Amino acid sequence: MSLGSRIRELRTQKRLKQAELGAIVGLTYVQIGRYEIGKAKPAADMLSKLAKALDTTADYLVNDDVSDPAITAQLTDRELLKQFKEVELLNAEDKHIVKVFIDAFLTKRHIQEYVK
Repeated sequence: MSLGSRIRELRTQKRLKQAELGAIVGLTYVQIGRYEIGKAKPAADMLSKLAKALDTTADYLVNDDVSDPAITAQLTDRELLKQFKEVELLNAEDKHIVKVFIDAFLTKRHIQEYVK
């Protein structure tokens, strides 16, 4: 999938018109349209603004290798995203503890759903 296709897909998922996305990042709808059809490519700073407005990463927008689940993962909860970024800064032992807590919580939820 191309950069333009990803921009269009994420924009439509957020139910934004080209003009609305343009207003958020400081562009006209015409320029957003040019990005979406591949007639232009955003500069690095604009790519960053677009990624932020679309709740994704610049890597996701430009990377052609979508076979890696880490690239295609979309985390739209900004608070959770911030927390995960902080977890990435922890040492290996602390990261392991966080993973164990998450796994235990998810296992509990799966069991509760199964019992219902």
